[in-house]
Amino acid sequence: MGEEQSPDGAAVIDEPQEEIHREIAQTRQELGESVATLAQKADVKAQLKQRLDHTKASIGDKKQELTHKAGHTSPQSATSAASSAWHRARANPLGMTAAAAFLIGLLLGRSSRPTD
Repeated sequence: MGEEQSPDGAAVIDEPQEEIHREIAQTRQELGESVATLAQKADVKAQLKQRLDHTKASIGDKKQELTHKAGHTSPQSATSAASSAWHRARANPLGMTAAAAFLIGLLLGRSSRPTD
């Protein structure tokens, strides 16, 4: 690759045509990729659809997870929890009486309040 001077005094690099064609092809490919990336970023409708699909998939996963957890919660464990609460209430009747009085007072206070 030799350097020559053009008539206007600028340096001219003598490159083989194959290398020039290869560089042109590479530049075209890079430019095409850049244009495709910009077009994708400018396509708001496609971006919204992609986000919607992602959100739907996420909701589906959560639904499946909760359904799976609910399937493992047996009526026996619910009965056991209710039984445990009942035994605690029987062991401490004063606490249960106080809680019941509070709830009754709360409900009566709400029902006797004038409506606007």
